[in-house]
Amino acid sequence: MLNRPAKRPRSSSPALLLRSAPRPRRSTIRLFLLGEHAISREGLRLLLASESDFRVVGSATDWADAARARRSEVVLVDLPHAASPDRRALRALIAFCAPARVIILTPRLEHSRTMEVLRLGVRGIVDKSVTAQLLFKSVRAVAAGEYWVERNIIADLTQRPHAETSPATDAPRQRPFGLTERELHIISLLIAGFGNKAIGDRCGIRERTVKQHLTNIFEKVGVSSRLELALFALQERLVVTDDASRSAPMRAR
Repeated sequence: MLNRPAKRPRSSSPALLLRSAPRPRRSTIRLFLLGEHAISREGLRLLLASESDFRVVGSATDWADAARARRSEVVLVDLPHAASPDRRALRALIAFCAPARVIILTPRLEHSRTMEVLRLGVRGIVDKSVTAQLLFKSVRAVAAGEYWVERNIIADLTQRPHAETSPATDAPRQRPFGLTERELHIISLLIAGFGNKAIGDRCGIRERTVKQHLTNIFEKVGVSSRLELALFALQERLVVTDDASRSAPMRAR
């Protein structure tokens, strides 16, 4: 009598074998919605509810009610029009919301107000034309302590100094704020979106040397972050025009 091989136990659905290891669960981000129109706030609430790590803890129409946002981590301010909010009202809002971080959702922010808004304490500027995934990404970035500025806003700001500079200006470049030509070049590459390693490759120096240059630059111009440096450099027209910096991809934040 031939020995028949023992029957193998019937396996479960093969789909289970294809599942990847469970991802670590994100900590919940508490959000507060502030906007003029109830239907817009409700739409945002439903959209954010699709993400498991988001929880909307409240909403309000009047900016005076923003003190309730203190129990949140991120405040989304829905601006229905392109005009930016009143400076005094925005400063009060940020003070009322603290320690929550503020993100502005806007169809278009005037270029003249972009740097001012960030200097007042806004941590993110998001164009309403972005996808839901980019909105989610901006919320997570700001909640993690980062800044978020749309790349088209930075790109427009980068072009403005070149457009406003007279093309006939061929005089030797002065060194504002005690910055060296190397430091000015590093600033331009940073604004263009290059990371430290890529800046080092472009300049022919080591990455840790780039970090040291950035530390020196921060001290010279009185800033404490890459975003502050970028905004300061754009405002003071410290951007060096060259093909290397123009061809770089813009960072979204």
